[in-house]
Amino acid sequence: MHPYHLLVIDPQNDFMDVEGAALPVPGASTDMTRLARWLLGHLDEVLHITITLDSHPSLAVERTSFWQQADGSAVQPFTVISAQELAQGRYRPRHADKHPGLTADVLRYLQALEGTSQRQLVVWPVHCVLGTWGHNIYPALADAVAAWEAHTGRLSRKVLKGQNPLTEQYSAFKAEVPRQDDPRTQLNLDLIRAIATPDTTLLVAGEALSHCVAASVQDLMLNMPGEHLRQTVLLTDCMSPVPGFEAMGEAFLDGARAAGLATQTLRDLGWRESGLQPLL
Repeated sequence: MHPYHLLVIDPQNDFMDVEGAALPVPGASTDMTRLARWLLGHLDEVLHITITLDSHPSLAVERTSFWQQADGSAVQPFTVISAQELAQGRYRPRHADKHPGLTADVLRYLQALEGTSQRQLVVWPVHCVLGTWGHNIYPALADAVAAWEAHTGRLSRKVLKGQNPLTEQYSAFKAEVPRQDDPRTQLNLDLIRAIATPDTTLLVAGEALSHCVAASVQDLMLNMPGEHLRQTVLLTDCMSPVPGFEAMGEAFLDGARAAGLATQTLRDLGWRESGLQPLL
């Protein structure tokens, strides 16, 4: 038996290509159904499961609900907003008049974002709001994880990320710009240590390849010991990019391979079907 630790990044309804999803990623539901079927056939080989969950308020700096244009009109999804554009007044926080200091706080954030991570703010549709259907784990995978828990007597670890409304958090391990007033946004070394379990191969799956998977694995590459990185496998048939960001996803995979991580499919690992039915 080959022991595995399964890390699944944000396998949530709002990222699935299904009706009602706020930010559908083409191929995501197939990715997670495939992973669920594999898990049901390998219950004894998976020793640990960690699932991260994008967990936002409805109003936050990276969402359409937060912003308006200078004339008060809505900001469209996928708009890129720079610090310079905010300073010039082209865009502004929707509730800036009610909260003195908000615009200055957001401007500092955008300046830090562009200077530290060399990333600009992308305004996303409102998605994965804590407590909503979109926040839930995709049912096929949720049922398979429940079957694993019932079979093994172990519990999966669920990790919430992205709860601070004034900083983005793609990575499971830290926000884009960590805030000193919120430990949830700072580098979570305890979680990295928990994922680097001895004598197991770390399997990484999830959505989306181009963003949250990439950011999470990049933090692992910076902070996880080399011997654990060499035991990490990215499951390329269990992750898909956001449309329009395919090149970003491929560049990430190339960088991960160069750093010594393996990229495989579930069939590369060995596929075994199971007659076990997921719990309802």
